[in-house]
Amino acid sequence: MTNAAGRPNLSVDELDSTGHGSLAQLLTTGPFPEALRAAIKASRLSLDRIQHRLALRGVTISVATLSYWQSGRRRPERPESLEALRHLETVLGVPQAGLSALLGPPRPRGRRSRPTTMMPIDALWARRERVANLLTKVDTSSDVKLGRISQHDRIEIAADGGQRSVWVRQILRAEQDGPDRWALVFETEQANVLPQVVNLRNCHLGRVVEDTEANIMAAEMMFDRPLSRGETIIMEYELLFAEGHYPAGNNSFTRKFRLPVREYVIEVRFDQSNLPARCQQFSVPAGDDTPSRRRNLALDAAGGVHAVALGFGPGVFGIRWEWPK
Repeated sequence: MTNAAGRPNLSVDELDSTGHGSLAQLLTTGPFPEALRAAIKASRLSLDRIQHRLALRGVTISVATLSYWQSGRRRPERPESLEALRHLETVLGVPQAGLSALLGPPRPRGRRSRPTTMMPIDALWARRERVANLLTKVDTSSDVKLGRISQHDRIEIAADGGQRSVWVRQILRAEQDGPDRWALVFETEQANVLPQVVNLRNCHLGRVVEDTEANIMAAEMMFDRPLSRGETIIMEYELLFAEGHYPAGNNSFTRKFRLPVREYVIEVRFDQSNLPARCQQFSVPAGDDTPSRRRNLALDAAGGVHAVALGFGPGVFGIRWEWPK
């Protein structure tokens, strides 16, 4: 039997003991070409052997392309190249999305292309002006200094089909010295119904501002102290709606990412007395108007569904559902 799985994932300690300690840091900070070169060196595989192992996994890629990727002359951007990169991560034994999360948004193409600028926080919201106005009332200066490592959303849907709560767990990394807060933006479809922010872990609530006409809120999630560059934080909080005032919404929940996230997990749990007829995950890359990828989801025994996105963003990722007719 041929095993095409490649080397097992290396821990940080193992990377240090092999003499390639810089790989752990490069997988955190990038840039992509240097991280890829370090991963290839740590694997002790030639480009020919890497190409062969990828071929065993059904991936066709030239040695020249692999060379261009590690030199920085090119980078994976097309869907088939990103799929090949996911297999390459396995062959090289690095964590899933360890390399793809370093890519960032696609580079502009064409003779008139100009360097891209970072997407504003309000860019992915339908009511941009209302969101932008709220954000002027809170401090968002830390946002650009925080890398998105992991995000986990768990949404509880009540028996009446309304949204009872949203539990959030985030792992963030300081890309520069000094970030001391996370800027939260949340909106509902139902008028005069906004949640309370409760059950905070490793953070406390700062300023909270609301636009009750637009049903949008913004809040500062304050860290216990400013973070140093390279430092990470695990932060948790819950958005809880008052009993009897669960917003019906539009039968969906989405998370907006203006910067890439290495791992995003979304769960939706339904009351056993009222289960949906159909659930579907979807994503909308930044710049698109309609979902580009959809996938039907099956309810588990507890009446819930989940979806996972690796190396996603910028864009919108979510789950939507339909009730029985």
